[in-house]
Amino acid sequence: MARRVKGRPVKVGYKVFFGLLGAIAIITEIVVLLERGVFNPGNFFSYFTILSNIFASVMLLVAAGYLIAKKTSARLDFYRGASTLFMVTTGVVFSLLLSGLQDVQFTATPWDNLVLHYIIPIVMLADWLWDQPSVRVPFKKALLWLAVPLAYFAYSLIRGVFVDWYPYPFLDPANGGYGQVLVTSLIITIFGVIAVFVVSSIGARKSSK
Repeated sequence: MARRVKGRPVKVGYKVFFGLLGAIAIITEIVVLLERGVFNPGNFFSYFTILSNIFASVMLLVAAGYLIAKKTSARLDFYRGASTLFMVTTGVVFSLLLSGLQDVQFTATPWDNLVLHYIIPIVMLADWLWDQPSVRVPFKKALLWLAVPLAYFAYSLIRGVFVDWYPYPFLDPANGGYGQVLVTSLIITIFGVIAVFVVSSIGARKSSK
């Protein structure tokens, strides 16, 4: 379907620039860790920050391609919404639970931390507001977005038992036990449901069926 979008060149440039910025930040992380001899693929790709930023970069670049082709896609909008949710969650959780931890290093270089935890979350939310989906994603359908972070929690806890490593302190049972992990996870899930409602409510006035 042909798509008429005001300011298309600017939006394309925005998506391409930040899509590449996120990708470059992740590649920089890998290169620096390899140079230091401490790159562990299993651990590296077990950070929600890394996974959500990879997905965000892909979504930005794919969406740019659709804009260039003057096309729209309800499926793409669904995944863009999911990416927006993941990145907003990444930014909020990091800011509230992790940014004050002075003895924990979450990125290999400071500028990567800025890009992955602050800039890209804001970029994705701004992109969703600026380039709204042509058809609003229904809340019930958007709840499927939560399947990914919930699966991530389960994966992190199960993997942690076998490798004795957890990507984030609030997922480590050594910090207050499984009860504390459960409480924190429930709080994040509640925030996720609220965020799903907000993100899914943004879009065209038409409701998808």
